[in-house]
Formats: sequence, C-alpha cells, structure tokens
Amino acid sequence: QVQLVESGGGLVQAGGSLRLSCAASGRNFGVYAMGWFRQAPGKEREFVAAISGTGGVTDYADAVKGRFTISRDNAKKLVFLQMNSLKPEDTAVYYCAKHLLPTPTRPSADFGSWGQGTQVIVSS
Repeated sequence: QVQLVESGGGLVQAGGSLRLSCAASGRNFGVYAMGWFRQAPGKEREFVAAISGTGGVTDYADAVKGRFTISRDNAKKLVFLQMNSLKPEDTAVYYCAKHLLPTPTRPSADFGSWGQGTQVIVSS
C-alpha cells in the first residue's frame, strides 16, 4: 500500500515561488512515474506535471511550462514541484499521484495512488 503525503503549500504573492514536496512510502518507488495535479474551487482536477520513474522524462501542462519544474529523489522517495512566477490562477489544491507505469502519461485514471493534497493560494 502506497501512501503519499504532500507538503509545502501556503500563501504567496503573485510572482513568488513555492516548492511542494511529496513523500512516498512503499516499495519500488523508483519504478513508477509520478505526477502532480491540481484542483481549483469549482473546477475539475487537472494535470500539472509528471516525471518518469528514472527522472529522465518530464511532461508539463501548457499553463505551467517554463514556470514549474518537477523532480524526484528516488533514494529518499520524494517528488518535488518547484513553482516560480506564480499567478493567482495557480491557486488550487495540489495533489501528488503515483502512476501505474514507469512512463508518464496525463490522464488521472493512469494514476493509482493519490495524496490528500496541499493548498496553494496566490494573492494578486
């Protein structure tokens, strides 16, 4: 059973930065791709970024490309989301998710385990 715990959310002004972390438990962490999703109030959960099991392949939603960076530390079973140049529209609950395969894809149905989420609020 995989458990994912996010941290690092908070309140930040527009243009600022935050770094989200996701701590994973369980075996074979380095085998599977990992991803970040977000859900804003009144909106559906959306894909943000994903990274392959080895860390060699990354994928980003157009809305965050060039501003967000996903990375992972397989030895420590951690996944990170560095968020720079934050905008008010980035305000959402951010979720960490474990993919069912080593290669990342975007559909949420391809992810088998989810964290509880961490709130990010970007003020204008």
